[in-house]
Amino acid sequence: MTYTVHDKGLSTIIGWTNRDAYGKCIPPRNRAQLYRLRKWQRRIRISDATERNLAIALSDIDRLSSGMGLPRSVRETAAMIYRKAALKNLVRGRSIDGITAASLYAACRQCHVPRTLDEISIVARMPRKEIGRNYRFVSRELELKLLPTMPKDYIARFCSELKLSNSVQMKTLEILEHAAHKELTSGRGPTGLAAASMYISSVLCGERRTQREVADVAGVTEVTIRNRYKELALKLDITIII
Repeated sequence: MTYTVHDKGLSTIIGWTNRDAYGKCIPPRNRAQLYRLRKWQRRIRISDATERNLAIALSDIDRLSSGMGLPRSVRETAAMIYRKAALKNLVRGRSIDGITAASLYAACRQCHVPRTLDEISIVARMPRKEIGRNYRFVSRELELKLLPTMPKDYIARFCSELKLSNSVQMKTLEILEHAAHKELTSGRGPTGLAAASMYISSVLCGERRTQREVADVAGVTEVTIRNRYKELALKLDITIII
């Protein structure tokens, strides 16, 4: 059973292989009848408008998840969140695309697979503000208990995309730990802090990456990285040779 399909994957499916249960090819004279059976099978799986909307939404969640390379657990969680939203009539008066994107963002945070609103916005092809507005609405109505995203949650993925070694990753986490101890992380965007710490670590460990490269991976501006890394270097007494 899976929540990513509107009927939870419990209905039967007529395959497209044109072979019977013994593996023999179905004669051409019977293929027209088989085609009609497939067509009616697809129609009766979706009986009303509610199921049709659910099927469209879950298909969108699967498409967005595939585009972002998200694991199966996130897809199942996103499908469950959307089902709860549909059950409470939260979709009424709002776009299906907006609620599906919001459900996926909430699922990423719930499963500790952090993705930024910008990343989901690019894949969903809709404004970042709309996804954020729908996310706040859904999380409030469903009373989702989601912890704020921490900078360290992004480090492993960012380092992997920039092909940085484990030593850089460990140094970045160390810098973030010191920054948290001195309360430098509160009130600042987690992706900006993660990007700045990673930039400092890449320089210190001799695996330098440009601010542009780090900014592109983290989805922030070079100005944000410059401001954050200068602040971190000053408050943590880190000497960086540019």
